[in-house]
Amino acid sequence: MSDPSAETLPDNAPPRLADLLRGSPRLTPVTVGFVLANVAVFAVMLAFGAGLWHAPNDVQLAWGANFGPATKDGQWWRLGSAMFLHFGVLHLGMNMWALWDGGRLVERLYGHARLAFIYLGSGMAGNLLSLIVQGERAISGGASGAVFGVYGALMVCLARERGRVDPFEFRWLFGGVAVFSAATLALGFVITGIDNAAHIGGLASGALLGMALARPLQAGHPPQRRPRWLAGAALVLALGVMVSNVPAPRYRLTEELQAREAIREFLDTDRRIGSRWQSIFESGRSEGRSFDELAGRIDADVSREYQSSFEQLSALSLDPAAPSAAQLEILRKYAALRGDASHDLAEALRDQNEAGVREALESMRRAPELALRGKVLAPDAPASAASAASAARPEPAASPAR
Repeated sequence: MSDPSAETLPDNAPPRLADLLRGSPRLTPVTVGFVLANVAVFAVMLAFGAGLWHAPNDVQLAWGANFGPATKDGQWWRLGSAMFLHFGVLHLGMNMWALWDGGRLVERLYGHARLAFIYLGSGMAGNLLSLIVQGERAISGGASGAVFGVYGALMVCLARERGRVDPFEFRWLFGGVAVFSAATLALGFVITGIDNAAHIGGLASGALLGMALARPLQAGHPPQRRPRWLAGAALVLALGVMVSNVPAPRYRLTEELQAREAIREFLDTDRRIGSRWQSIFESGRSEGRSFDELAGRIDADVSREYQSSFEQLSALSLDPAAPSAAQLEILRKYAALRGDASHDLAEALRDQNEAGVREALESMRRAPELALRGKVLAPDAPASAASAASAARPEPAASPAR
């Protein structure tokens, strides 16, 4: 079946590019669809907590941004979802303006199906290169890798057909696209927060796809087959090289999220133990409980809780490179120190060893300091797991826009 958009191209004369740009949006439904899809995703993200000017990292990640520990943890669909994800209204507006300008012309020149293939293929190829270059350093997303692919295909088509289009239009359009692409790439090397890897990967793959998917603009002037086959082979080879060079993840997001949940649960448990600890001594004074009774309650309500928490934290498998690894190790040591100190306190109470009681209480007080491996806490810092955990709180990754 022939591509319906082919009917808009003249059979006997070179097409006027300005006329193709002025065509009705109904002639370029794929471009319109991609623009609407990107805008719709952004609108839904706003309704679920994303910011108008910048979305928090956790929102970006939840909606499918490209991130090494997540994508390489089996979530390869992020290579596709990330190209429909934007981190702010300016990011969205710039990309959609570029897509609207270039996508309509490419759709008229290549056809509906070819444009869709160029957009999706170059966008995922750009995200794949970004995955290799960015690794675990950043959460990334945006349509500009795919947009660069569209522009790469446009430049290839114009260069191939330069003898059959109006010279002025060729210079105006090809020069504009080339300058825009070069300037954007140059800015990416100067300004932090721009994912140039996705731009370069999208531009190169779009150019190769443009060569491989070339079609005649005039009857009797079909593209040569050899360049098309060579471009297709080069693209397959480049993708194979990139796939084989995707580095192993330094840590996996599922394990990191499990660790964060376990840390949150432990901090809640530690707060409960602190309240329970206070009630044990208050009830001991008010109800006149014996030392053996106090020791039994400390063993049951404090020592065993810390021992159980220590075992749960120790059972987690987390790579040392993970953001929460240092925090987890500190809390493991904290739980062990608190558990040992509370057990020693219970034994000292049973033996009515006043010096042992003081020593055990001092050990419990100093547990956060000791867990931090020599990092001294402020004099008024609370003797709790929260104070130790806050010293090792992981920093969020940066979010490059594209």
